[in-house]
Amino acid sequence: MVTAVSKTKPSTSNFLPLVVDYRQKSAAAGRIPTNFLRRELGASEREILSARLVDRSLRPLFAKNFFYETQVVCNMLAVDSANSPDVLAINAASAALAVSDIPWNGPVGAVRLGFIDNEVIVNPTRRELQESILNLIVTATKQNLVVMLEGSAKNMLQQDLLKAIKIGTKETQHVIQSIDKLSKACGKKKRELEMAKELSGEVEEALRTLAGMRVREIFMNYTHDKLSRDYALNDVRTDVLEKIRANYPDTDVALVAEGLNDLIKKVFRDLVFEENVRCDGRTFDELRNISCQVNMYKPLHGSAVFQRGQTQVFCTVTLDSQQSALKMDSMAMLTGDGVKEKNFFLHYEFPPFATKETGRIGPAGRRELGHGALAERGLNPILPENYPFTVRLTSEVLESNGSSSMASVCGGSLALMDAGVPVSSPAAGVAIGLISRFSENDTKHMEDYRILTDLLGIEDYMGDMDFKIAGTKKGITALQADIKIPGLPLKIVMESIQKATEAKAKILDIMHDCIEKPRVEKKENLPVSQKLELEVHKRSKLLGVGGINLKKLFLQTGVQVNQIDDTTFEIFAPNQSALDEANEIIQKWLNTERTPELEFGGIYSATIVEIRDIGVMVTLYPGMPPALLHNSQLDQRKVGHPSVLGLAVGQEMQVKYFGRDPVSGLMRLSRKVLQSAALR
Repeated sequence: MVTAVSKTKPSTSNFLPLVVDYRQKSAAAGRIPTNFLRRELGASEREILSARLVDRSLRPLFAKNFFYETQVVCNMLAVDSANSPDVLAINAASAALAVSDIPWNGPVGAVRLGFIDNEVIVNPTRRELQESILNLIVTATKQNLVVMLEGSAKNMLQQDLLKAIKIGTKETQHVIQSIDKLSKACGKKKRELEMAKELSGEVEEALRTLAGMRVREIFMNYTHDKLSRDYALNDVRTDVLEKIRANYPDTDVALVAEGLNDLIKKVFRDLVFEENVRCDGRTFDELRNISCQVNMYKPLHGSAVFQRGQTQVFCTVTLDSQQSALKMDSMAMLTGDGVKEKNFFLHYEFPPFATKETGRIGPAGRRELGHGALAERGLNPILPENYPFTVRLTSEVLESNGSSSMASVCGGSLALMDAGVPVSSPAAGVAIGLISRFSENDTKHMEDYRILTDLLGIEDYMGDMDFKIAGTKKGITALQADIKIPGLPLKIVMESIQKATEAKAKILDIMHDCIEKPRVEKKENLPVSQKLELEVHKRSKLLGVGGINLKKLFLQTGVQVNQIDDTTFEIFAPNQSALDEANEIIQKWLNTERTPELEFGGIYSATIVEIRDIGVMVTLYPGMPPALLHNSQLDQRKVGHPSVLGLAVGQEMQVKYFGRDPVSGLMRLSRKVLQSAALR
């Protein structure tokens, strides 16, 4: 069930205040939440990622002057174990907006695509997705215009991906037609938007006169970096706003500021078409300067710094035991891809200092979770299957000027190879941008466009698309398209993927010069793992009473022993020396004979190991600490010294066991009682 509510009065903000909430209910799957309170708490990562999918599918189709607070709430009512609900939520949200009175240029339709045995599968089941090399969501609107792309693949070839996008876009038209029928049958009349306030022609002309050439000169000065360009533009803003305020005191300052921003954006976009050069002097296909370095700090298992222009990312890899894998709850398994636990996860951090700002540092926000999930999908296909370690990759953005998530893919790939993780091949990512030009007062017919490789932050802000693509030299592993115009022709999608493939190959060549392949020689601080096969009857020797041996082993050496099945154990050690020490202790336990249970009143064969003045020291079984058989218990007769009975070391005799002394704990043995029984 999806609801859409919008206020009837515009907000004071100059952007679309759209909020999408996606809520998974455990009751929808016949489950009870597993947390302490047994109820739904804050939004989970899966809910946030699904909400972002819906948001990005709807946002491009709102009118430019729509500033009304709008909330779309997706409530899961029921879920089966075969079909994923996120695509359904996009289509339901599209239907809700279509039948509402909210002005919206929809509807859109969404489908999920898989690829099995060279065939595209539309809306595959969860079981089919596990066999598929593609998991792609395509959202499109009428006339086969793409609105949103989100997906992952297992080194999928470019031509196969293009084929899937074409089929997906065609399939969405069936959904759109159904929503159109619903809207005509029971939709409300769209309410009229309040006409946005406009600047007078005189003020607009003053803005062009005061700011036009100055802004143009800033964007044509290719020596500017991000900060100096921002400072120069801010100086122009401050100066122009002061002059407008002085000359036109009755004009709304906020409206003037918005008009100035529109002018700056128009100048920026027009220059791209006029000069065929970008604001930093690059051509459309040119990459920024790239540098990378690995093995930054010796205590880390793996580390790398990747810098592309003014975007710098520091990545670290930590290896741990399989017990550290991320356990998924039942709802995550049902609504996700059915994985019970993840042994690879990427955590993306974007602190405020990366953009020279101040702000809150705390739990990951929606943007950070989205970027981290994209980078994780880009790297996941290159990791080995059945890897004996859990891998945590952290990506901290130290400086940002566009495409930090794709820099995380590049830096993460380098860090994994530095840690010696046997990846199938390196992966890299790049962002592709778009500047388009439409007919006057017509947002449907595109007259011209320019595709920009390796997107800058300002090009993302001023442009129409942020298309991120990651992959290896062989194929594509992840993609995400954020589109700001109301739909993208398939031709531009195809060209963008081709540009990304070419750029990706160049980036991989630069990364190859830094580190060619996964490190073969292991670092001294790398953890090690080995399997131990053990007969069933020896398990008790390894475990000890209540697992006490394994607890002792962990405290002494830091080594963890985990049982895989009845006869197999996994030994995980923080380094090789700890593993060697643990193996010595384990072998000692396994080779130690188990102490036999002695029965009270039982008769046993004792071996003399030492003769003393007060008696003889005997053992009843191998490895036993010698026990004293006192002279008074040697014979019926009084014995002053054991030698009078002709006893010698190594001689065996029969003794009777009477338990242990309750005070001293020593064994109580007697030979005398056996003699008396024989005499009788």
